Amino acid sequence: MPILDEISVCLQRGSVKEINILVPKALEEGIEPQTVLNDGLLSGMSVVGEKFKNNEIFIPEVMIAARAMKAGTDILRPYLTAEKGRAAGKVCLGTVKGDRHDIGKNLVKIMLEGKGLEVIDLGVDVAPERFVETAIKENCRVIGCSALLTTTMGVMKDVVSLCEKEGIRNRVKIMIGGAPVSEDFCREIGADAYTPDAASAADKALEFCSE
Repeated sequence: MPILDEISVCLQRGSVKEINILVPKALEEGIEPQTVLNDGLLSGMSVVGEKFKNNEIFIPEVMIAARAMKAGTDILRPYLTAEKGRAAGKVCLGTVKGDRHDIGKNLVKIMLEGKGLEVIDLGVDVAPERFVETAIKENCRVIGCSALLTTTMGVMKDVVSLCEKEGIRNRVKIMIGGAPVSEDFCREIGADAYTPDAASAADKALEFCSE
């Protein structure tokens, strides 16, 4: 089996040990770091994302694969930092103000990074001002807002309004998600996309960043 395929398969299995052997080996063989990332690690994570979306695997398996993904990217990072601007795009992500749930957000982060996107994770209890300031400062293409409580959903509308007020609405896409959120609510507040799961969120964010 070609080494990049081996890396992909080992990542899907979540084998950190094998990733730690195979990624340096691929570099020694003269394969470009970006190719190892794209055709090895990201290729494997893409399969994981699809399986998760189709309910063939579940959160524990995704987390195990993500751990292997991190091991591989940690090895590649010194090589990749020399190649500036290679991320497919930049997303700032957070759970909105008043809400401290982060499992869904963390899963979205894993999937976004699995698509080669750079993620600025703002954490939980994030005020609209912080989303917008970060998007401006970091030149983010997408703002991702998560909420698990119906009482905090309204903050997403505040993020949209503040983007309009700050004049960045035409260049930043606003994505929303979380258990109580719906397509209807997305339209109602004027956000750009609602996605029902982490894998779909990553697909949509990549689409926005590629526009």
